[in-house]
Amino acid sequence: MKLSSFATRRSRGFTLIELLVVLVILGMLAGLVGPRLFSNVDKSKVKTADTQVKMLRGSLQTYRLDVGSYPNTEQGLAALMHKPADVANWQGPYLEDELPKDPWNNPYVYKSPVDNLQGFALYSQGADGKPGGEGLDAEVGYLEK
Repeated sequence: MKLSSFATRRSRGFTLIELLVVLVILGMLAGLVGPRLFSNVDKSKVKTADTQVKMLRGSLQTYRLDVGSYPNTEQGLAALMHKPADVANWQGPYLEDELPKDPWNNPYVYKSPVDNLQGFALYSQGADGKPGGEGLDAEVGYLEK
């Protein structure tokens, strides 16, 4: 018994047209779903920055309870990990892990003393890493005023 030429040809694989149709459908799906997924990733980075700022604030408050004041701008957030030379009652390190960078891989901005409710400024400069901005580029944290 001999297979027909049509059955033999079909058992070899997909035609070029069939593959192109599948690729077009996959491209359309990626075009519809991709932007929604990426916008959620950006929103989660803002939430991560806010959470990290709050965690660092807690560490700064513990530092202040031990030392009597927040680290100044020159000492910076590094004072949470390493004892500054002129500090007497330092009982750190005040962070379990290394000092984090913001979700956009930039260092957090820290200034102290400043004239605001917290007595320090601690924030991420947002997605663009520059002062100012709106939306994803806006600062996240405790600003100077």
